[in-house]
Amino acid sequence: MSSITSTVSTPNSAANYDRTVVACFIGYVTQAVINNFMPLLFVTFAATFGISMARLSALITVNFITQLIVDVLAGRFVDRIGYKPCIIAAHVAALAGLLVLGLVPPHVSDPYPAILAAIILYALGGGLIEVMVSPIVEACPSEHKAKAMSLLHSFYCWGQLGTVVISTLFLFAFGTGSWPVLACLWGVVPIAGIVMFAGAPMPRIVPEGTATMRFVDLARRPVFYLMFLMMLCAGAAEQGMSQWASTFAESGLGVTKVVGDLAGPAAFALMMGLARTIYGVLGHRLNLTVFIAGSSVLCVAMYLTAALSPSPVLGLAACAITGFSVGIMWPGTFSMAADAMPGGGTLMFALLAVAGDLGCAGGPAVVGFIASAHGDSLQTGLLFGSVFAAVLLVCVFVVRRNASARRVEPRS
Repeated sequence: MSSITSTVSTPNSAANYDRTVVACFIGYVTQAVINNFMPLLFVTFAATFGISMARLSALITVNFITQLIVDVLAGRFVDRIGYKPCIIAAHVAALAGLLVLGLVPPHVSDPYPAILAAIILYALGGGLIEVMVSPIVEACPSEHKAKAMSLLHSFYCWGQLGTVVISTLFLFAFGTGSWPVLACLWGVVPIAGIVMFAGAPMPRIVPEGTATMRFVDLARRPVFYLMFLMMLCAGAAEQGMSQWASTFAESGLGVTKVVGDLAGPAAFALMMGLARTIYGVLGHRLNLTVFIAGSSVLCVAMYLTAALSPSPVLGLAACAITGFSVGIMWPGTFSMAADAMPGGGTLMFALLAVAGDLGCAGGPAVVGFIASAHGDSLQTGLLFGSVFAAVLLVCVFVVRRNASARRVEPRS
C-alpha cells in the first residue's frame, strides 16, 4: 500500500494516511461504476422490459439531479455529522442501489420503479462521494497536494474504463441475461470502500488555525467566482467532447456502435486518465497553472481540429487527445481553489462540484443545440465547444496574474 501512495504522502505521515488515500481512490472507482454501468444496459432494458428510450433517458436525468441536490446540501450537513459516518453511508447507499438493481427488477411486474429506486439510492451515494473524497485527500499530509488530487481523479477514469471493459466481457461471456448477477458483483467495490474507510483515520479538513468559511465569506472572494467558472468550463469542455465522441466515430468512420464506443468514449477516458496519472506522478516537477494553461490551449486546438479537419481519422484522434487535455482541469481547479481559500472546507468543494456537474450537463447540451441549429452538423457544435476551454484559459491567466499579490499561487 505504501508504494501506491508514496507519490502523495510525506514520509513521516504515510503510515497514518495511506489507508485513507487508498479508500478515496476506491470511492472514485465506486462513483465510476454507478455512473457508467447502467447506460450499458439500456438496450437490454428496452428489449427485456419494454422500457421506452424516453423513460430510459429520464433515468440519466434522475441520476444527475439527485447527485446535484446532494452536492448542494452536503456542505450543510457533512461537517456537522462528521466525515467518516457520511463517507461510509455514501458507500452503503451505493451498495444498496446496486443490489436493488440486481435483485428487484427481474422479479416484479413493473421493473421501472425498482430501477428508478436503485438509481436514486446509488446517486445519493455517488453525490456524497464526489463531494467528500477531494477534500479528504486535499487534507491528508502531503508534500504535493496537486499531485495527490490529480492521481485521485485518475481513478475515476480507470474505473470508467474498467466498468465498460469488464461489463462488456462479462455480458459477452455469460449472455446479456446475466446482468442482474453482474450488478450484484459490482457491489464488491463499495464494500471494499466501506471496509477501508471504517479503519482509516480522517484528517482535519480545514487547517488548524484557519477559520471555516461560510457561504457569505466565499461569496465575498472574487477568486471564488473565478474557480466556479473554471469548474463550469472544465466540466463543459470534458463532456462536450466525451458525450459526442461515439457519435462522431460512428458517423465519421462508419463503424458499429461497439467499435464507436471503444474508439470514442473509451479512448477519451484512457487519455484523460493518462494525463491525471502523469501529473499525479510527475507533478512535483511541473507548475500547476502552467500545466492547466497549456492543457487549455491544447484543448482549444483539438476542438478546432475535430471540427475543421476533413479527415475522419484525424478528427477522431483529436477527440481522444481532447481527453488528455481536459484531464488536469477538474482536479487542478480543486487544488487551486484549496490554495486560494484554505478555509473553504466541504462547502467550497461542494459548490465547485455543483459547477462541474452543471458544466458536464450543459456542455453536451450546448454542442448538441448548436449542431441541431446548423443542420445536425456535429462539427459546427464542436467548433463552438472550443469556447469552453478558451474561457478557462482566460480564468487561469487572471488567477496567475493576481496570485503573488493575493498569496494564492497554486502548488506545483
